Amino acid sequence: MIRFLEPWWLLALLPVIAIAAVYVWRQFRRKQYAVRFANLDLLRTLAPKGLGWRRHVAAGTFLLALLALATAMARPSIDREEPLERATIMLAIDVSLSMEADDVAPSRIEAAQEAAKQFVTELPPTYNLGLVSFAKSANVLVPPTKDRTAVQQAIDGLTLAEATATGEAVFTCLEAVRSVPADGAQGIPPARIVLLSDGYRTSGRSVEEAAAAASAANVPVSTIAFGTDAGVVDIGGQLQPVPVDRRALAELAETTQGFFYEAASVSELKQVYEDMGSSIGHRVEPREVTQWYAGIALLFALAAGGMSLIWTSRLP
Repeated sequence: MIRFLEPWWLLALLPVIAIAAVYVWRQFRRKQYAVRFANLDLLRTLAPKGLGWRRHVAAGTFLLALLALATAMARPSIDREEPLERATIMLAIDVSLSMEADDVAPSRIEAAQEAAKQFVTELPPTYNLGLVSFAKSANVLVPPTKDRTAVQQAIDGLTLAEATATGEAVFTCLEAVRSVPADGAQGIPPARIVLLSDGYRTSGRSVEEAAAAASAANVPVSTIAFGTDAGVVDIGGQLQPVPVDRRALAELAETTQGFFYEAASVSELKQVYEDMGSSIGHRVEPREVTQWYAGIALLFALAAGGMSLIWTSRLP
């Protein structure tokens, strides 16, 4: 559908219409003048054979060129639907004190940070990406965005705290996913949660409740277990064992149709988003086509000039 960004410029059509009207009026006047000659046979003998209909073709083509130029002044445009990628990935990183263990060099938290930053680098730029950190509670550090720099900086700024609220991390990610604008699409966007953790849940809602909520929202949770069963951390001057809760992390992934990993290479992390669909919403945006009208006007003008030169040896 054609619409005009500056419709008031369509007033430029009035002078063109006026010229066309004068041209038609002049043709009628010419016929009336010719009829005044009583001897039409003598007139035909004295006057050479005219151009006939051809003189109207050249003039008409020239007028079409003027019409196209006048219309172009109003900046014609066509509406088109611009796709908006709504696919969203939420990174949830465990920042509990157990992540300070050095059984994964240089430490669990530093390994998680490095893996997360590599993941951010490899992620397709059309996807939204958000970041949640969790210890005793879960917090959205970066809401879903295409700004990768903001996520990278937030990952670098992670600090450790007490407790582990794995379930709360999933619930917080789901809330962030629901905040993504609909942009014409129905329901929440297709999303994946990537949860990087090591220890057992010690705070907040259970992992089972979180798995049920993620399944109901059709949001798979892929979990990555950091550390070994031999990990220890110094808490209050005493070494505390911090084994990895592989079972809970694996069940969370399995229940929600996600993936479970014990490593964090980029090649493994790619599987998290390779199976990820995209939901396309649409926003109607005007696409200006002024150049089309200017081009048509140029073609008409060239045609009119060419025909006039061929038939009359002069320009219209």
